[in-house]
Amino acid sequence: MEGKEEDVRLGANKFSERQPIGTAAQSQDDKDYTEPPPAPFFEPSELTSWSFYRAGIAEFVATFLFLYISVLTVMGVVKEKTKCTTVGIQGIAWAFGGMIFALVYCTAGISGGHINPAVTFGLFLARKLSLTRAIFYMVMQCLGAICGAGVVKGFMGKTRYGALNGGANFVNPGYTKGDGLGAEIVGTFVLVYTVFSATDAKRSARDSHVPILAPLPIGFAVFLVHLATIPITGTGINPARSLGAAIIFNKDKGWDDHWIFWVGPFIGAFLAAVYHVVVIRAIPFKSK
Repeated sequence: MEGKEEDVRLGANKFSERQPIGTAAQSQDDKDYTEPPPAPFFEPSELTSWSFYRAGIAEFVATFLFLYISVLTVMGVVKEKTKCTTVGIQGIAWAFGGMIFALVYCTAGISGGHINPAVTFGLFLARKLSLTRAIFYMVMQCLGAICGAGVVKGFMGKTRYGALNGGANFVNPGYTKGDGLGAEIVGTFVLVYTVFSATDAKRSARDSHVPILAPLPIGFAVFLVHLATIPITGTGINPARSLGAAIIFNKDKGWDDHWIFWVGPFIGAFLAAVYHVVVIRAIPFKSK
């Protein structure tokens, strides 16, 4: 296929400097930094590129695996009467964070390893990818999440899956909807801010003495946010994760608070993108 080798070298984007997640930013031989051009708002040529559809498939598979492992872990914890016989909240947090670490590492060179519509939205606002690619990624992420949750339901059985709330997100008793919304906003801000920081080529060039593997801090951020907010909302910070579980669970309990798990993450991603563009990228670059 014409241009195949070049396509593989650059991964999902034909503009290597725009690749949003992965280790590309840390592999520069020359630490001199030049500001990359913003991604076009709409790029029709992507629709005829195999790498565009390959990236979407990678997002689908990654989100499928993410939901399968994470929701199955949640099911294993909530089905027991005492958490002492399970991995507990810490284990659930590790399952979510660990899967993000592994999947971002695996898919970074193909799609950028978003696995989350909120991450995709934040990167789009920062002009890291086109609207065409952002919408395609979000659709594939949601489809993957639905399939992943569906497989878990197949393993658990309809009755037991429903009795255990299907891994769906909702605001837990003792907290208000405002509490849940705030938790989702702050949690997603932490995640998307970490994504920007871990993949910023300008920061890599300026702080070349700090080696970093981008998937590690991203996965660790997911782990920490889950530790903090599982008692409040079960932790969404990923609209695809919440949607997939809600659709397969398909009961009022899973839908009543569902808007929180879209509005909260998108506000958090918006704030992180603004902070990155207005504050972080405004820091003067001084090569060492």
